Amino acid sequence: MANLDQPFGLRPVGKLGSSINNGGTTKYRIADNQSGVIYKGDPVFVGDGSDAGAVVTPAAGYIASAETGNICCVGVFNGCYYIDPTTKKPTWSNYYPGSVNITEGTIDAYVYDDPNMLFEVQASGTLTYATVVNNNIDMLTYAAGSTVNGQSKVELAAAVTGSGATAQFVVIGISEDPENNDAASANSNWVVRFNEHRYLRTAHTF
Repeated sequence: MANLDQPFGLRPVGKLGSSINNGGTTKYRIADNQSGVIYKGDPVFVGDGSDAGAVVTPAAGYIASAETGNICCVGVFNGCYYIDPTTKKPTWSNYYPGSVNITEGTIDAYVYDDPNMLFEVQASGTLTYATVVNNNIDMLTYAAGSTVNGQSKVELAAAVTGSGATAQFVVIGISEDPENNDAASANSNWVVRFNEHRYLRTAHTF
C-alpha cells in the first residue's frame, strides 16, 4: 500500500529504552529581528556567529533551522514565545515567522533537546528496512514548512550514508503508523535518534 506523502518534520515519539518521556523542552533564544523562519519540527542548532543554517546564519548563542551540513544540532523546535511588537500581547506561535523586531523581552524558543529522544520522520524516497536500520542518515536538503499551521516539511535523505560514514541521525526502526510503514514504497515514516548532537560526546559511524 502506498504511503501518504505528507512530510511533517520531526515529532517526538518516545525515548530510548522506554524511559520516562515527559515531552519536556529547554528554552533557548532567537535573536531579535532574526530573519529566517523556524518551523515546528525543524532540527535546530546554536550558532557561533559564522555557521550558516538552512535559511540564516544566526548570531552567536542563538538558534536557527539546521541543514544537512550542521552537524551539532541541539534538538527539534517546538514553538516560541514573545511579546508581539505590534499588539504588545504575549504571543505563542508554533513557528517563528522571521524578522520579529521585539520592543520588550526576548524571543524564547522551546526545543526538544534530550539526545536520547526518539523522533518520527518521513523519508523522501524508499528506504529498505534491512539496509537502513542501525545505519546513519542525513536530512534531505532543507525545505520550508507551512505558514498556515507552522509545521515543518523536513524529510530524511533518500539513502543512508554508508559504512564508515557519520550523519545527523541513526535509524532505530520503522514507524507503526499503518498509513506510512510500507518500506517497499516511497515516503515511509521512520523512528530516528540524533547521532550528531551537541550534547552527545561522540558521533558514531557504521
